[in-house]
Amino acid sequence: MNFSLKHKKVISLFFSAIFVFTLFGGCTKSAVNSNDNNISSQAEETSGTVQNTDEKKENESSTAESETSVTVVDSETADTSENLSKHDKTDAVADNTTKPETTKKPDNTTKPNATHTETKAPSKPAEKTAQKPTEKPTEKPKPQKSKLEKYVDSMTLEEMVGQMFFARCPSSGAAAQISSYHPGGYILFARDFQNQTPASVKNTISGYQSASRTPMLIGVDEEGGTVVRVSKYPAFRSVPFWSPADIYNKYGMSGLVSDTAEKDTLLKSLGINVNLGPVCDVSQNPSDYIYKRTLGKSGKETAKCISTIVSQMKKDRMGAVLKHFPGYGSNVDTHAGIAVDKRSIDTFRKNDFLPFTAGIKAGAGGIMINHNIVNCLDSKRPASLSPAVVKVLRNELGFKGVIMTDDLSMSAITKYTDGKNAAVSAVIAGSDMLISSDFVNQYNAVLSAVKSGTISKSRIKQSCLRIVQWKVNLGLISL
Repeated sequence: MNFSLKHKKVISLFFSAIFVFTLFGGCTKSAVNSNDNNISSQAEETSGTVQNTDEKKENESSTAESETSVTVVDSETADTSENLSKHDKTDAVADNTTKPETTKKPDNTTKPNATHTETKAPSKPAEKTAQKPTEKPTEKPKPQKSKLEKYVDSMTLEEMVGQMFFARCPSSGAAAQISSYHPGGYILFARDFQNQTPASVKNTISGYQSASRTPMLIGVDEEGGTVVRVSKYPAFRSVPFWSPADIYNKYGMSGLVSDTAEKDTLLKSLGINVNLGPVCDVSQNPSDYIYKRTLGKSGKETAKCISTIVSQMKKDRMGAVLKHFPGYGSNVDTHAGIAVDKRSIDTFRKNDFLPFTAGIKAGAGGIMINHNIVNCLDSKRPASLSPAVVKVLRNELGFKGVIMTDDLSMSAITKYTDGKNAAVSAVIAGSDMLISSDFVNQYNAVLSAVKSGTISKSRIKQSCLRIVQWKVNLGLISL
């Protein structure tokens, strides 16, 4: 057969391809057999390990150790399964019938003792709860003192006791008495204006204020009508002030307003800051001792007049003192002797209390208590020395201002003090200021009672707070 050169090259390439194919195929089969042998070897090792573990389980008595061994077997089996998964492609080529059955994971359902359970740690004894250190109760912050309280606390005991006296101004040595006894105020009488001029009175009062560390109340009874201290003298007013009853009867409420305003203007121009009025007593009987000083009207009508007068006084910053609580009625003059009031409490509430209640609501800073023995409130003591009367003022009428006595030198009360000085009895009863014509003796009696413990210092401070607050309201003290 004749072959051309071209044909020879084709034949040569054909046989070369056969040779290469044969060579590649042989290498592949060898590699597969080698992998298969490795898998079989690893499976046998796994089977042996499982068998050894089963034998070990049967020989061990501790349940806890058996569970630990099972956990090890599971771990190794898992490793074997992982190796098998790496040869998935090789398994596809190899004969699956040659795989040992031991390559499967242990069947947990057929071996109860080999269940894959969690190892429970032995229970620990309950830990004792650590006791927290006992916390100290949080202390409430102490309330800060008001400026008013700080002002009062700056006073000495002697100064505080002195503040509780609204003393009659002495005819001589008044400034020296202020420096020694620190009175809360002076009350001026007609003699203090006699033969004086507005300028001289003003200068004298200014001297009193300069001598006092705490500004003083300077008071006067300028009621009008039968009781006038200033307008009694032409140097201060051409004619004395009319009584409130006469003003009201002729000019009505507007007359009371203008009359009050004129009084306030005159008194303030002299340095006087308290008018001991208006009179709140109710009397419609001209024969009554107190009648000429009253409005002569019923309790309700008197209350309206009192409200009008006090409102104007408050507007003018003139101190008002409602008097004479709980109401004088038809009783005799207690300047000369004792008076016993036998009226019922209902009578007082429906009639006599009304003007006082109206004055309190209008802003009166002070109330004066009379010396009558009022049986329905206290049958054993004059009202000015009775805790029961003070209680009615505070609790029933709601008065928070300064309660003061009538003059403690009146003969009506001297035999009702239980051997104590009248001023001491009045403080114990609850009065804040004591009107006195015997200032030095009564001051010393109260001071001694505080030092001996008969009266507490806190009781004195309580009254001083009210007195100083009144002075603040009147513009005498700036806090």
